[in-house]
Amino acid sequence: MTTACQSLGEILLHWSAVQADKVFLYAPETGATLSYGQLSKEACHFSTWLDELKINAHGHVGIYMHNGRQTSTIFLATMACGRVITPLNLLAPTDQLAWVLDHSDIELLFYSPDKKQSLFAALEKTKRKFLIVELDPDADQGPFMKCEAGTLPTVQPTQPALLMYTSGTTGTPKGVLLTHANLLHAARSMASWHSLTQADTVLSSLPIYHINGQVISTITPFVSGGSIVAPHAFSVSSWWKLAIQYQCTWINMVPTIIAYLINAAKSGGSLPSREELKAIRFGRSASAPLPPEHHREFEALFGIALIEGMGMTESCSMVFCNPHDERRRYGSPGLPCGVEAKVIDAEGRLLGANVAGEICLRGGNVLNAYYKAEAETAKAFDSEGWLKTGDLGLRDDDGFYFITGRLKELIIKGGENIAPREIDEAILKHPAVLDAAAVGIPDANYGQEIMVCIVLKPETTCTEEEMRLFCIQELGKFRTPKLILFMDDLPRGPSGKVQRLKLLDLNTSH
Repeated sequence: MTTACQSLGEILLHWSAVQADKVFLYAPETGATLSYGQLSKEACHFSTWLDELKINAHGHVGIYMHNGRQTSTIFLATMACGRVITPLNLLAPTDQLAWVLDHSDIELLFYSPDKKQSLFAALEKTKRKFLIVELDPDADQGPFMKCEAGTLPTVQPTQPALLMYTSGTTGTPKGVLLTHANLLHAARSMASWHSLTQADTVLSSLPIYHINGQVISTITPFVSGGSIVAPHAFSVSSWWKLAIQYQCTWINMVPTIIAYLINAAKSGGSLPSREELKAIRFGRSASAPLPPEHHREFEALFGIALIEGMGMTESCSMVFCNPHDERRRYGSPGLPCGVEAKVIDAEGRLLGANVAGEICLRGGNVLNAYYKAEAETAKAFDSEGWLKTGDLGLRDDDGFYFITGRLKELIIKGGENIAPREIDEAILKHPAVLDAAAVGIPDANYGQEIMVCIVLKPETTCTEEEMRLFCIQELGKFRTPKLILFMDDLPRGPSGKVQRLKLLDLNTSH
């Protein structure tokens, strides 16, 4: 057990002593593997290399790489060596990437060859200088292996380990600084909730530059001594093949992945048998709301129990999760997991059951401060240490939470609050709809009106008039969108969450 370990480095040393030959990571594109013993050895070489490069004892290291053996090695080894890792969003625009490179105080940055052009475009706009190293994420070994193996430093649990930037869709990104204690609290809560052990293997294509890919897919299996199968990206055609090949016991997904798997199965794609999938104990969905219709359809098609949860960057991911029994609720991210939670009104007063307000969190996995942002930190926390999440929702009589939207995304039409999610979920009931996202747009009469962007399933059709009649039936006239746009895809962040406020740009051309 790793319960006595107080840092990621201590956990690495523990597992390398207990199960050195056990595979921690499978890289399916190359067939490469990374064992706990290899990871420990490479981290010790990495420690010497960082010292020789004169990277500060608590210095910051960045990675700008897709999933791969080297990406995971550097991600974990950096923290084991007492430094702070900053995974950079591969989808970030040039100006935002340049801002993060300056703000994060990175001293060393690893980048993959395919990202050279976008990185150098950002470097032209940065004010700081730092070391950069090109490295193939799938390489057998990194340049640090040429150094002598050193020892891992002693790291205090309160020491920063991960600096992660929020998406910044509503302004400048915020740097979320998380400690070893934060990460271990989150991983242990996750492992306990899902009864994860050394015998478990997860399939996850989520990128390591998102908190779900970092904590749920990588750090949690690492802490519990399990294994991960980490392809570069999600592929409908290979998903079930990988799950079967590696005998995965759980799968980590976002609602977009679930929607594509359902659609592929219903469109004549190969549907694996229940016997082939029998090793999978459960599937997990988070990072965006899971429509109840998709939840039920997935379970009916594949025979896999789907557990919905919810997390935030500020809380090392998971804060709510459904139980693994008959109590779980469709349309709810579940019960508090590893945190305390409450709902407050606009004046900060505690609200009772079934009354909507802002959700607040407190717990060992919640950040202490945003990086170099005292004003943002002060605004986010109340005097008792509760984090005001900006999420709107309520708690039912049984303690389950339901999310209705974001404060900044709430549509206020004629003085009535409308959560975009209720529009989305109604439209997703239409048999031709694959994806949908509603947003508020300016309106002279009502203050705001509703616009919805819709992605249709392949080889289906639906006119604007047909969709409007469907919405009137499902939502009533008042909540029926004024503007209906059909699109090939919706703008999403790295976790698969729709970036609603980017949809507002589409309104200007209509």
